Amino acid sequence: MSTEHIHFVTGRLAEPSLRAVVAELAARVGFAYSIDVLPISVAALMTPKWILRHWHVPAEATQVMITGYCDGEVAELAEAASVPVVRGPRDLRQLPEYFGRQSKAAEDYGMYDIEILAEINYAPRLSREALLAAADALRQDGADVIDVGCEPGQAWGGVGEAVRALCDAGHRVSIDSMNVDEITAATRAGAELVLSVDRTNRAAAADWGVEVVAIPDAPGTLDGLDATVECLSKASVPTRIDPVLEPIGYGFANSLGRYLEVRRRFPDAPMLMGIGNLTELTDADSAAINVMLLGFCQELGVRSVLTTQVINWARSSVRECDLARRLVYHAVTRRTLPKHVEPRLVALRDVHTLRHGPAALDRLAASIKDNNYRLFAEDGAIHLLSSHLHLSDADPFLLFDKLRATGPDGGGPKNLDASHAFYLGYEMAKAATALALGKDYRQDESLDWGFLTVPETSHRLGKKPKDFGGSPKE
Repeated sequence: MSTEHIHFVTGRLAEPSLRAVVAELAARVGFAYSIDVLPISVAALMTPKWILRHWHVPAEATQVMITGYCDGEVAELAEAASVPVVRGPRDLRQLPEYFGRQSKAAEDYGMYDIEILAEINYAPRLSREALLAAADALRQDGADVIDVGCEPGQAWGGVGEAVRALCDAGHRVSIDSMNVDEITAATRAGAELVLSVDRTNRAAAADWGVEVVAIPDAPGTLDGLDATVECLSKASVPTRIDPVLEPIGYGFANSLGRYLEVRRRFPDAPMLMGIGNLTELTDADSAAINVMLLGFCQELGVRSVLTTQVINWARSSVRECDLARRLVYHAVTRRTLPKHVEPRLVALRDVHTLRHGPAALDRLAASIKDNNYRLFAEDGAIHLLSSHLHLSDADPFLLFDKLRATGPDGGGPKNLDASHAFYLGYEMAKAATALALGKDYRQDESLDWGFLTVPETSHRLGKKPKDFGGSPKE
């Protein structure tokens, strides 16, 4: 029998929902509990100093949990209670997930063994400042090597100076060219890897003194690849092999087969995959494509990928690959599904959508004593709650019209000034977006766009009105 006793601290509005969630959770997880309902409507507006004046922690408590919205340090609370004090999730409906995550979290999550080469396309067209800025941004996003992309058919006389500048700035550099003169200048300046080598330039590879990437002589085949690999091996040139990924409609499936065939022929050879051929050339958000391709690479032992982020839908590919390589490493090495591990890669929709249900919203509306507005988005409609008021509609404009029709003699609420109307319009737009995409909506918070989320600083929660009204977050 567990001796753990968790003391939950909440406000009046959240009390009924919290009791229902915790009762079921305690029976399933196995802990004792108590609930401290403090004299405040919205628990999100509590502060540690205010909690100290109002809480009552039982002697049997082994841990205290307060809402995740509580601002300030909790050290003084822990000292006063003589037990650990933790912030729970911001939404009490996430408590089951919170307790599950606590027990399942992998301590070593985040490890990887796939290297990311990020190409700067059309590098000769960039000023030195722009080239260095692009490289710095790619490295910050997770790139291990900056690939300098040259222009086919046009010799770049300044490639050596550009590569040297990148190396002097602390970057590892590869050169993407078939031109022997460009490659020679780049490797002398510090480039450590050459993309790419076939029968047309392999004779010069021994003179460069760096690792190279071997590719087939003809697109859509493995023609000449064995001969190039053999030639490079005899010259003691370190080599990675890239069978070349083809776009959908141009032999995509067969190109994956060539990676499998190369691995069969060369079981221990380092390999590289240029994944931009799919992400840049497919009308689809790039994140899921990157995860799939890196999963293929992880299982097959392809330990380096080349990506670009030129087209707008793939503009965050490097960050996506950085997250994806950690996810697929975790899945393959632990032999576990890549599920409920990396929520930052779920951007368009949410991992979970939570709902209160009509009855709970009606109860909440009946218990609200102030005239502040609470917004919820669920079951295909936006719900607006205030003191003894519950309006809903799928259309934000119609919902606002319904609100304007309330008040004395249908003349609209007294507190619906221009500023408040702007605020409600902004929040309803977010709520409508959440409904359209199947996302979770929480008033005064950014929608969750995974790793692309821009935090929203709430002016509403920061005001802390005297009567502790405002928007409920539990």
